Amino acid sequence: MDRITAARVFVSIAERGSMIAAADALDMSRAMVTRYLAAMEAWAGARLLHRSTRRLSLTDAGDVTLARCRRMLEVADDMAVAAGADADTPHGLLRITCSQALAQAELLGAVGAFLQRYPRTSVDLQMSNRAVNLIEERIDLALRVTNTLEPNLIARQLGVCASVVCAAPSYLARQGTPTLPQDLAGHNCLTYTYFGKSLWQFTDASGEKQSVPVSGNLSANEDFILLKAVEQGAGIALQPLYSAAPLIREGKLVALLPGYTPLSMGIYGIYSSRQQMPPALRAMLDLLLTWFESQHRRGLS
Repeated sequence: MDRITAARVFVSIAERGSMIAAADALDMSRAMVTRYLAAMEAWAGARLLHRSTRRLSLTDAGDVTLARCRRMLEVADDMAVAAGADADTPHGLLRITCSQALAQAELLGAVGAFLQRYPRTSVDLQMSNRAVNLIEERIDLALRVTNTLEPNLIARQLGVCASVVCAAPSYLARQGTPTLPQDLAGHNCLTYTYFGKSLWQFTDASGEKQSVPVSGNLSANEDFILLKAVEQGAGIALQPLYSAAPLIREGKLVALLPGYTPLSMGIYGIYSSRQQMPPALRAMLDLLLTWFESQHRRGLS
């Protein structure tokens, strides 16, 4: 039997967790799926799946074979693309992950522009703040706002994320307005779970840097949650300017400490390999670089 098809069937079974789901996805009969799986196990010389009444799971040999099948299918797909006259034209599905706040404030507009420019592409956008395994979760691009990238990651800086200390008028009416970074120690500061939880950093007009320990009664792993809490008068937060700027313009939030600039962070695109980068991923990275530069010039990020 066709080993490429057998590999494709095995990958589909592994990803969907059942032979019925794989048959439906591949528009193939269950009997044919069973035959291809048997051919794949004969080729591998090992049992690839644990079969139970609830769900199929991979054996140790299945884990190894799955990785090899994916590599083989990538090569096979690359061969088909190379034969086309428009091999360099962006096409296919891009799976992207980023935080909800970044997606709402910036990425949705960029993705819309990308899809209009490259009609043969599609995007699967997943909102998450956790660090993902790009290979295991089949993510093409992860966007992260940070100043502490792990050294083993392949990343490209796409922009700069400016920040602003802000609070609702209702909170300031109750608790007063801080005029110096040190004043924040006496306020309820809402913090981000993963970084900058207890130390906010500023640069004053003379270029001198200051670090201020802060604390409060709410922390979260998503900027969007903190922004809503601040809008409701729960406390003071250090927010990405791209998220807070619309509320500041509407008067729902007040930007604080105008003489002090909070530490900026980098916006990075993280991907799995620089080799044989798909045209769609390369085009998305180039578009995002231009997009974030434009937004920064307009003072939105």
